[in-house]
Amino acid sequence: MRYVALWRGINVGKAKRLAMADLKLLLAELGATNVATLLNSGNAVFDTKKKLGADKIRAAVQERLGVDAAVILKTAAEWAAIAAGQPIAEADDPSRLLVAVPADAAALQAVADIVADSGERFVVTGHAANLWCGNGILESKAAVVLLKRLGESGTARNWATVQKLSSLVQA
Repeated sequence: MRYVALWRGINVGKAKRLAMADLKLLLAELGATNVATLLNSGNAVFDTKKKLGADKIRAAVQERLGVDAAVILKTAAEWAAIAAGQPIAEADDPSRLLVAVPADAAALQAVADIVADSGERFVVTGHAANLWCGNGILESKAAVVLLKRLGESGTARNWATVQKLSSLVQA
């Protein structure tokens, strides 16, 4: 089985520092194979023959690497559904399209009523929440609300990262 693992809130500023090389080794120790990491923001793709849940990965990272951060785990099929196409036609810059990936359907429902500001558009699909930040992600009040409501039950990546992870999943 192939998975995408996303860590929430690591390597942002000085808190929760986690080296991707250490993460890659740890996943291999847990039984993952073909482990690849992407960027320095907590993205990994791997195969495993045995059950390797998000809670087990989180506990191992905390125990062995000293970092406690939520892990959102998606199967290759779930990731393909997220990356199949984004629903916002005007989103012409992948760095300004934020894709919120929930741990489960309840997390997605918790963000469904967010109202986007002028120059933005918010669309929830069956697998993710998409926020087009026409004025930039850092300027978006809706992005702040989205991340706050998700809490540890989800995380977000820009569309460029979603596409890169999709390529890794297919490799």
